[in-house]
Amino acid sequence: MADVVVGKDKCGEQRLVSLPLSRIRVIMKSSPEVSSINQEALVLTAKATELFVQYLATYSYRHGSGKEKKALTYSDLSNTAEGSETFQFLADILPKKILASKYLKMLKEKREEEEEENNNDESEDDEAES
Repeated sequence: MADVVVGKDKCGEQRLVSLPLSRIRVIMKSSPEVSSINQEALVLTAKATELFVQYLATYSYRHGSGKEKKALTYSDLSNTAEGSETFQFLADILPKKILASKYLKMLKEKREEEEEENNNDESEDDEAES
């Protein structure tokens, strides 16, 4: 396999991956298309996941405000998901945090807009029938 070894397990033996393979197996098996999982595929999926998370964290740290604080924050991750074309698919998973009051205000405005659109549609239908 690979020459890179990361971490040690409970027995003190070196492991190729840090993520728990049993959890990854459960996630993979949750897909209805998957009937069996090859051990090599499981290890490769775990390693690929680790590398992806590492890349996301490093990219977010370098391009976020984390450098000044020497910390990676949720806002760094969400800004990366929103701003980077590579990580755009994560925008729904890592949304920007907003205050509950701001969210409720946005919902209220959205409902008002929908009501106005519905009223406009109904009035246009009435005019067309006349």
